[in-house]
Amino acid sequence: MSTTQVSEAGTIKQAAQDYWAKVKTGDIGPLAAILGLVVLCIVFGSMSPVFLTQGNFANLLTQAAAVIVIAMGLVFVLLIGEIDLSAGYASGVCSAVLVILVTKKDQPWFVALAAAIVVGCVLGYLIGVLVARLGIPSFVVTLASFLAFQGILLLLAGEGGTIRIEDKTVLAIENSNLSVTASWIFYIVVSAIYFLAGLSRINSRRKAGLKTELKKLWLIKTLALIGASGLAVLTLNLERSNNPDLVSLKGIPYVVPLILAILIVGTFVLDRTAFGRHIYAVGGNAEAARRAGINVKRIRIACFMICSGLSAIAGLIFASRQNSVSPTTGGSSTLLYAVGAAVIGGTSLFGGKGKMRDAILGGLVVAVIDNGMGLLGYAAGIKFIVTGLVLLTSASVDAISRRGVANS
Repeated sequence: MSTTQVSEAGTIKQAAQDYWAKVKTGDIGPLAAILGLVVLCIVFGSMSPVFLTQGNFANLLTQAAAVIVIAMGLVFVLLIGEIDLSAGYASGVCSAVLVILVTKKDQPWFVALAAAIVVGCVLGYLIGVLVARLGIPSFVVTLASFLAFQGILLLLAGEGGTIRIEDKTVLAIENSNLSVTASWIFYIVVSAIYFLAGLSRINSRRKAGLKTELKKLWLIKTLALIGASGLAVLTLNLERSNNPDLVSLKGIPYVVPLILAILIVGTFVLDRTAFGRHIYAVGGNAEAARRAGINVKRIRIACFMICSGLSAIAGLIFASRQNSVSPTTGGSSTLLYAVGAAVIGGTSLFGGKGKMRDAILGGLVVAVIDNGMGLLGYAAGIKFIVTGLVLLTSASVDAISRRGVANS
């Protein structure tokens, strides 16, 4: 073996040892969610002949979409050590605004969506002001908002009423797909951009003399992710209609590129901007951030606005999936699943630790539990218990991680 090969092997070994040291303190990042997702898929796949079919895989993605988008917004709030219990019904209110503008005011879908996002940001601003400027605990403010937003939704939709939407663009978000050719083009373009962006980041950090990830290790992880994504696209491009002569169902659902766009923008904001660094600083130690010149109140208000703004986009997804809006839109277990998705994916409830990808990983875990146990005929109560136990386990790992860091 050459000297270079020995050096590279030793470097990879050192990277593995460093990671294992973090795991022993409880800081496992997204590993638990990834392993949990794999185990759950194996278990449900072995117990249900339907679970691993391409039709159910596509259904999982559309089923989890709204919860994932709300969870992405919650990541911003959780990063600053706060909580937003009103995000679910905020999405319902924004969904009602969108549907009313499209169906009753004859507004184009993009105008209605822009208005819904503005409404969401205003709701988030009001919450943020009460928390940041008046010092009311976010739990109290957002619990009150939860009730208030539910009331607003009842007034907009009418008690027991349902407002249907027939706009083709809105309905296509959850119910239509890219063509097979477009799906492969989308996959190739996104994979190439992801690969080149990662390579550029490593090279630029090396030139600047900054610590960076081992290139060989990065290459292995990147190719594994691209390969897994390719397998997913291949599965989605298979025919999943029970009657293909009448209706053909192939390709990536439109909601997937939408979620990916939010992921890219959110990740860029958190990882590549001063605003993102300020969010982590506030979540890690708000007083130290204030002394460093960071406007802590402004950061907190902005995070609540982002959370409610993304809830508005989730409202669009709800309207598309349900073909309507009702007084229950965004209610029931939506918020609990969204908070669970963020935490299960690896975002800390104590602030300062988390990434946008956590919402996707955790959202898929929650969706797999709900979908798999539903296919096996388990009652809703059992699904809630299992999801709650998974959430409790994730929160416990997070607490152990913080204790291990504090004692080190």
